[in-house]
Amino acid sequence: MQQQLENLQSELKEELAHITNWWSTYTVDEEFGGFHGKVTNDNHAIFSPKGLVLNARILYTFSSAYLSDHKEENLAIANRAYQYLISFFKDKEAGGFYWSLSIEGKPLDTKKQVYGQAFAIYALTEYYKIAKIEAALTLAAATYQLLEKHSYDSANGGYIEAHTKDWSPLEDLRLSEKDQNDKKSMNTHLHVIEAYANLYLVWPSDDLKTAIKNLLANFKNHIVHPQTAHLQLFFDMDWKVKSTLISFGHDIEAAWLLLEAAEIINDKEEIQDFKILALKMADAATKGIAEIGGLVYEFDPEKQHWINEFHWWPQAEAMVGFFNAWQIAGNENYLAATLKIWDFTKKHIKNHQNGEWFWGVDESLLPMPNEDKAGFWKCPYHNGRACIELIKRINSTAID
Repeated sequence: MQQQLENLQSELKEELAHITNWWSTYTVDEEFGGFHGKVTNDNHAIFSPKGLVLNARILYTFSSAYLSDHKEENLAIANRAYQYLISFFKDKEAGGFYWSLSIEGKPLDTKKQVYGQAFAIYALTEYYKIAKIEAALTLAAATYQLLEKHSYDSANGGYIEAHTKDWSPLEDLRLSEKDQNDKKSMNTHLHVIEAYANLYLVWPSDDLKTAIKNLLANFKNHIVHPQTAHLQLFFDMDWKVKSTLISFGHDIEAAWLLLEAAEIINDKEEIQDFKILALKMADAATKGIAEIGGLVYEFDPEKQHWINEFHWWPQAEAMVGFFNAWQIAGNENYLAATLKIWDFTKKHIKNHQNGEWFWGVDESLLPMPNEDKAGFWKCPYHNGRACIELIKRINSTAID
């Protein structure tokens, strides 16, 4: 087993270098600044709006990569992403960050999508760890306080999905066209707690700790299904469930992120609860592992319909989530799942000809058409973070 782990770690270090090199090479926008809004599978940049999520995730990933490998070229990209974020995405009037910009960097969609604000907090915090720029930490903390002021539902708990530029109510709350227009979502809450936990590592305020504990309670009481341990995806203000769709990638991503949040605030009772829950959620996610090794995208129990696509990000999150389950329980089936999904990813998700990972492959294992290599949603965060997280976890794992 020790040799298996050493081999995996070696491959992931190499993969992290491939990922960061690709993004450094093909996404930097030398003409208008920042990063290209879209890059195709054959590495051609397309003029396209620039998204907050893409820019923030680049900032997070390259900051985290620099913490892992100390390569100056990764620090340089992190510096570029930070400067672009604060110069163009930051709303200097109402606070927070715009959802999207034009190619030239002018505000395009000025709404305050809470999911996007969370990634700004997550990224600014990670950047502060490497750059020690107080303004980055101050901005992360100020954005957290804006969410608490404008988005937090003091009556029912949790966070409302989106707001206008000046933080007023917004009619269309959807994160993307495929999402439901509901007041609250699992996805936003998952990334708010991820951001808050990262911020707590460098800014451990009592109020922030309370917010994290409240979010953990939201997941235990409302979001994780009490019988199936799958995540429930959409809710009204009172936490009435509005969707039955199962997202296996989110199940396994939340399994490790929620435990990490409990560990960061060092709450022993929460840690124990979320260790138990992490295993239940990992077991639930195993239902999405196909015989060929990948984690399928979604299942609709109402229609009994499987979406047998293999997107890039569930594979990345599954590698970490099942490894986390193995660390908790010592059950080698979980480690085998990590290795199986990594093998699938190497064979079918990696773009061996042009670098990085495909968006995904279909049921026939052919690359999904009309999807980006880089874009509004396709970023280096999931696969880059999976490499970094597993490299770190293997270092800390003692094998008897």
